[in-house]
Amino acid sequence: MMTEQTCRLYLITPPRFEPVAFADTLKAALDAGDVACLQLRLKDENNGAPDADDVRRATEILMPLAQARDVAFLINDRPDLAAELGADGVHIGQSDGSYKQARKLVGPDRIVGVTCHASRHLAMEAGEAGADYVAFGAFYETTTKEPISRADPEILTWWSELFELPCVAIGGITVANAAPLVRARADFLAVSSGVWAHEEGPAAAVRALNRIMLEEAVPL
Repeated sequence: MMTEQTCRLYLITPPRFEPVAFADTLKAALDAGDVACLQLRLKDENNGAPDADDVRRATEILMPLAQARDVAFLINDRPDLAAELGADGVHIGQSDGSYKQARKLVGPDRIVGVTCHASRHLAMEAGEAGADYVAFGAFYETTTKEPISRADPEILTWWSELFELPCVAIGGITVANAAPLVRARADFLAVSSGVWAHEEGPAAAVRALNRIMLEEAVPL
């Protein structure tokens, strides 16, 4: 029997928001379709690291909403806070400390995902070290952050053909441009403004992305 690889949605929060006001928006998005993961990615007004108490407050309000819906809740850059607050894991960039340090802080049972930009070498290193997923990007222009690299969808195909470890596509992904990344065999699409700033609202974006993931699912 032929099976298909089904890509799933990995939501990233906006960089700045008021957690109580954002909670209803988040609930509507999470209830609109399949979401595998929510990453809390806060930035300060200068696009720098957020205050730890802001991360704590947002986690306190948003994490229960995600976990009640079986959506993994990850914190960006801060394995110490992920461990302290009981998050499901952490996402780290290449400049956010090592995988080894993050794993030591969060323990063996939580998720540690690693940004690998457009580097096959970095991805293989992360996989060998024990990362739970590798993230490639940016694939498109993004307003969320200044991309360090631009990736070609072919890197997703290469990775999925050689390795079982999941790969995440990130960077400028929207309803309009998601299909090629699904066809390239991304396991997850990490989307931020493509959901929150969608012209018909976040729930409509989640529904549309789920539909694209089913329509473009790749036979194994």
